[in-house]
Amino acid sequence: MTDHALPPRTPMAAFLHMMWSKEKVWLFSALLLAVLFVLVPAQGATSAAFAAQNLLNVAPFLILSIGIAAYAGATGADGLIARAFTGSPMVMILIAAAAGGLSPFCSCGVIPLIAALLAMGVPLSAVMAFWLASPVMDPSMFMLTTGVLGFEFAVAKTITAVALGVFGGITVHLIAKAGGLADPLREGVGNGGCGASKVRTVQPVVWRFWAETARVRKFWREGIKTTLFLAKWLTLAFLLESLMLAWLPADLVASALGGTGLAPIGIATLVGVPAYLNGYAALPLVGGLMEQGMAPGAGLAFLVAGGVSSLPAAVAVWALVKRQVFVLYIALALVGSFASGLMFQLWTMV
Repeated sequence: MTDHALPPRTPMAAFLHMMWSKEKVWLFSALLLAVLFVLVPAQGATSAAFAAQNLLNVAPFLILSIGIAAYAGATGADGLIARAFTGSPMVMILIAAAAGGLSPFCSCGVIPLIAALLAMGVPLSAVMAFWLASPVMDPSMFMLTTGVLGFEFAVAKTITAVALGVFGGITVHLIAKAGGLADPLREGVGNGGCGASKVRTVQPVVWRFWAETARVRKFWREGIKTTLFLAKWLTLAFLLESLMLAWLPADLVASALGGTGLAPIGIATLVGVPAYLNGYAALPLVGGLMEQGMAPGAGLAFLVAGGVSSLPAAVAVWALVKRQVFVLYIALALVGSFASGLMFQLWTMV
């Protein structure tokens, strides 16, 4: 019996095969937009504009985050950063949570930095502490929250950011100590894999990396790779979010979040994930609902849950880490959001 060689693929067939095997996310986004433009042209245009605008809105944070990560890799400073997290786990978790509460990164903009930290060998416990705290509060958000919801609410949200980071970091540390959550990055993301679970040997650092061609190439290679990776997932996430916003009316969200007691806090935690727009747009919504009688605890739970685990953020996290880490991230965000809302509600009742 003789083997018959398959005929060579045509250039178009080879291109389609490559796109299908490596770029399913782009293809799905394009197909989704095509279907919308055919069936609901107005919504197609709205969704395309929504995705483009939101990509532009997060671009400054993504550029900063990607630039920091690429610079650390090109200079060799990633080893130094990893070594900085080799002290007491609890101290590192506290420092990471506090740094996250001060960082300007949103839940999407922080993703490249998280990938780089994990690839450098920084323990997942410290990374998770920074990861959970970062989207909740930053200095500019503190000032805006004070103006819209009051100083007490802004302080509570800041404390929640750090507390959520500490809670998540300690939980991950205990799980990792028991032998779980090894190699958190998905295969092919960053340069993690097995190396992401151990601190690397520190190599000489070349801060002026642009003097060496190989380091310059690494800077651009890693930067472009991360940019394209995030662009495809965030494009899909923003398209899906635009449809959710179109089919989930604001008055329905308002009616679900109104009232007092434990139920609104729980509902606000769950509704915050799909209904959250962004940290700045959500503040007036919560302010209006609180004026109509919504409990402050429900408002805080909505803002925290939405900030940490909004739809675009959840999609980006899913693309970055393995399934068990993704599930843990979402669980920590939801549990921490509900607990913070409950405690703030009790505080306001004293």
